[in-house]
Amino acid sequence: MRAPADIEFAFVQEVRAFLTEALTSDLRAAGRVTTGVHSDIDACREWHARLAARGWIAPAWPKAHGGTGWSARQRFVFDRECADSDAPILFGSGLRALGPLLIAMGTEAQKRRYLPAILRGEDLWCQGFSEAGAGSDLAALSISAVRDGDRYRINGRKLWTTGAQHANRMFALVRTARAEKPHHGITFLLMDMDTPGLSVSPIRTIDGECDFNEVVFDDVLVPTENRVGGEGEGWAAAKLLMRFARGNNTTSAHLRRALRRAREAAPIRASFAEAETALVAYEALELALLSANRLDGSDEVASSMLKTLATELNQRISEFGLDAAGAAALPAKRYFATRAASIYSGTNEIHRNLLARHLLG
Repeated sequence: MRAPADIEFAFVQEVRAFLTEALTSDLRAAGRVTTGVHSDIDACREWHARLAARGWIAPAWPKAHGGTGWSARQRFVFDRECADSDAPILFGSGLRALGPLLIAMGTEAQKRRYLPAILRGEDLWCQGFSEAGAGSDLAALSISAVRDGDRYRINGRKLWTTGAQHANRMFALVRTARAEKPHHGITFLLMDMDTPGLSVSPIRTIDGECDFNEVVFDDVLVPTENRVGGEGEGWAAAKLLMRFARGNNTTSAHLRRALRRAREAAPIRASFAEAETALVAYEALELALLSANRLDGSDEVASSMLKTLATELNQRISEFGLDAAGAAALPAKRYFATRAASIYSGTNEIHRNLLARHLLG
């Protein structure tokens, strides 16, 4: 029987051999210049196809649903090797958030319909949560979904919808009832982006990109069979989905990639030693939580803690890079792109409140 160290060494060699063969110079270039939440969409599609063909597209999914069956340590190592090799960052809401949610609480029909298409890269999903008056206070959402036979008729707007211009499907929170408590009466729906009455308008942000969009719903009809969970029970589905997303959106591999890029501008700088120390500590925490299965959607505290630490460290790294490089185009673009990181998936202030409530019992 081989020792654990020998098994890990063999796994690393297997991953590196695959990356050497599968990552073309164009794909590596796309990974190197990524500043937003995903790489160039064409590179994303190509890299997704190559990972799917190898059977490595969904390491965090159960093996029965197309996952790899890897240990937490193997998943950690794989992410790190991909980042070290400048692999593109995937357009991953389906892989990282919706897929795990459907595995946990979707109907059998929904699993059969959507999970294989996510794995193959045929379906790209965007998240329709935020609205003009419901960002951090997501329970204040007002988009209306009225029951019309076996369909919902939806009217309203979603704002800051990441990747809506690329996605062919959306998972969204809509209001099906008014209740005394605002998080009641919210329903979780799946929908096609080409549904009549649904339109997308890109929003250009300070970094010059159009990652975000406004999505308008004008009498959009969605079948009731596309509901995840019960009517009015969407808040519970959304909370579970966000725990999945927070646990794997900003990994230590992404942070190490960002630090490496910052160092290229000025290799010798004291601030980078500070960032390296913080990153090593973060890696140890991430691996410990992965190994204890605390990032499987069941632990709200763990996902909030990891999300808060990761986004703030990501911002610090981009600040160090900007300080080192001055006004160079790419470091400046990365700096502006990370300004919103502490707002994604709920503001860090909200997560600190959650952590405080846990500590205070």
